[in-house]
Amino acid sequence: MADIDTIAESVDSLKEHFESHRYICSDQIATAVYLAFHLRKPILIEGPPGVGKTELAKTTAEMFELPLIRLQCYEGLDESKAIYEWKYGKQLLYTQVLKEALDEVLAGAKGFAQSVTRLHEFGDIFFSEEFLEPRPLLKALREEDGCVLLLDEIDKSDHEFESLLLEILSDFQISIPEIGTVKASKEPPMVFLTSNNTREISDALKRRCLHLYIPFPDVDLEQKIIHARVPEVPPELQRQLVTFIHELRDLDLKKVPAISETIDWARTLLLLHTEALDPQLVRDTLNVILKFQEDIENVDGEINAITAKIRK
Repeated sequence: MADIDTIAESVDSLKEHFESHRYICSDQIATAVYLAFHLRKPILIEGPPGVGKTELAKTTAEMFELPLIRLQCYEGLDESKAIYEWKYGKQLLYTQVLKEALDEVLAGAKGFAQSVTRLHEFGDIFFSEEFLEPRPLLKALREEDGCVLLLDEIDKSDHEFESLLLEILSDFQISIPEIGTVKASKEPPMVFLTSNNTREISDALKRRCLHLYIPFPDVDLEQKIIHARVPEVPPELQRQLVTFIHELRDLDLKKVPAISETIDWARTLLLLHTEALDPQLVRDTLNVILKFQEDIENVDGEINAITAKIRK
């Protein structure tokens, strides 16, 4: 296992280790992860889609050599999918066995009250650890050596689900009515929540988290990201494609290209043995970086001017 304390001994050390795992981050990102680790605080990461929010949690797990437990959030998500549920099939099977052995169970019981008491004892067994099916949140608490818990796209869940998270985010514990309170093992999980800002996150949840906003990177940082992810791309082509992407982000589009699209485009151009951008090549590969036909049509008239500009 990685020496986590050594990796996280300073912001600079964290930043270097992120870079060694091909995640190029700003000082602000490295500082947020440093604080989240040492303060044992969840971190809420907001920003536009495709800027590396989910990748930050995945890289942290890889860097620390910890298990990654991921919960993809969606509308209607509840405790049975996020925290725990009961193994109803197994409960039903045991209930059938109990019915068949009812005479043996009630043997010696005197009167109705004693019979009910004995049956009640078996009822408690049905709602015990043996019949509990842990879901991501409960699994994360039970990891002996800690883990990275990723609650991805929390803004897609309901406000009611946010309320379910408050106990685990503040105290690293979960209350199960039939069993009691389950606390985190020796090492609590590192918790990352991501949001694309499709709705406002509640104040109660935000109070329990450190906040990190990841914007689109500037040209220099994005070039470093491309070099780390697709190092085979020649420097001049790398400069041209990143500059082209930044020109597109200044246009009025339904969805501007994210870093993930820049990386995909770099791989595409490398696959096509491209040495420099030209208008026809851009048109042929525009669907890699733009996801709406309306955007493709709007950009088409700007391609000649942009490619001429970036090749000067």
